[in-house]
Amino acid sequence: MSQYYDLGDRTLWNPSNGASWLFMSQVTVYQAEVGLPSGIGPMDADECQIDPVAFAAFVDALLAWHSETRHAVMATMSEGVVATVLALAEIANIEVSWQGAKRAESHYLKTASDPYAKEWTGALEQKSRELARHMAP
Repeated sequence: MSQYYDLGDRTLWNPSNGASWLFMSQVTVYQAEVGLPSGIGPMDADECQIDPVAFAAFVDALLAWHSETRHAVMATMSEGVVATVLALAEIANIEVSWQGAKRAESHYLKTASDPYAKEWTGALEQKSRELARHMAP
């Protein structure tokens, strides 16, 4: 069985029930963390609608939150859900605001001893694009 994430009459993603449950559980956690609704409606008869305006705001807030996280474990745990949300945004043709993340990355590079710190936004963009190819119906 599977579930459908739709934008109007267009299906953006059709994951298995297990993947969908895990994703929505994580989205619930990050809605509380960033203080915004995700724009992903309730799952009803294995279908949900995505509000593009609310989802765009959530995506930007989640990316900003992730970019400001300096806790290695939290950053690692959140990377997968952030990449998945970014991939879903790409499939939905929602423009993501990377400026804040890149500014945070630049600031982090100045204060971090890790010479590869600046590479995380590029790696996250690449990971989300790869996921989008696997997620798109």
